[in-house]
Amino acid sequence: MKTFTFPRTDITASNIVLGLMRISSLDDEQIRTLVRTARDEGITMFDHADIYGTERHGCERRFGDAGAIPAAERDQVVIQSKVGIRDGFFDFSREHILRSVDESLEALKTDYLDILLLHRPDTLVEPDEVALAFDELQSAGKVRAFGVSNQTPGQIELLQRSLSQPLIANQVQLSITHAPLIAQGVAANMAGLDQSISRDNGILDYARLHDIVLQAWSPFQKGFFDGVFLGDRENYAELNDVIDELAEKYDVTPTAIAVAWITRHPAGMQVVLGTTNDQRVRDSAAGSEIPLTRQEWYRLFTSAGHILP
Repeated sequence: MKTFTFPRTDITASNIVLGLMRISSLDDEQIRTLVRTARDEGITMFDHADIYGTERHGCERRFGDAGAIPAAERDQVVIQSKVGIRDGFFDFSREHILRSVDESLEALKTDYLDILLLHRPDTLVEPDEVALAFDELQSAGKVRAFGVSNQTPGQIELLQRSLSQPLIANQVQLSITHAPLIAQGVAANMAGLDQSISRDNGILDYARLHDIVLQAWSPFQKGFFDGVFLGDRENYAELNDVIDELAEKYDVTPTAIAVAWITRHPAGMQVVLGTTNDQRVRDSAAGSEIPLTRQEWYRLFTSAGHILP
């Protein structure tokens, strides 16, 4: 399992992250087994959000109540959570950030979060309010580092101007088939080509220039929760043929190849898994360090329908 240290911090993590948004229906032993499987595979980072679960902090509470991470082992893992999505609106107010983090810590049964992300952009954000909240959280030892989710370079710049802490991560949707943040740059300045349209104002290049780690969520989804592309031969026959060929070459499952397409990118991205299946965790972890060649990476890219001009 490949590990790295987040730039401008002393936080070291695996490049595969276990997301816990679907653990509400699992019992304590199933949660402990899922987390233990991940850790046995070298996964050291776990992703939460205050909205995950059938009620606010529901998945965080299940994680904490199950004793997924024993107190004596807390410093061996990285726990990340997110704040800002409420029922029908987004809220980056100082009051909401502080209250939600306290609730997350109580639910998770931990004294601190390693990383806190602002979940989705709040267009009514007051950056100075966010700065006050971050300063309070950091000085109280409740949060070690901060980042964002699904935000553009301009939105990050607006926040960063007021913050005393660096924003170290941006969690974004990315898979072989849902890859506008990569595909646009490959086909830049091609008139009349839909792939050339910028939909994010250069998230990828901005992240690389400013030492921000991109965390890829929905790494197996065709689109926005439209189902997985793995095994979908009706819509992605050629892609699955190439994935199967490479899986055989590297002696892994197709899942590992889908992960490897992301981890192979020199931007040093993380892959956030959303599974509760132990075997799928193992299969995904195997993609952490697969050394896809340039030719193999681009074959996957083009077989998914992206264009090389």
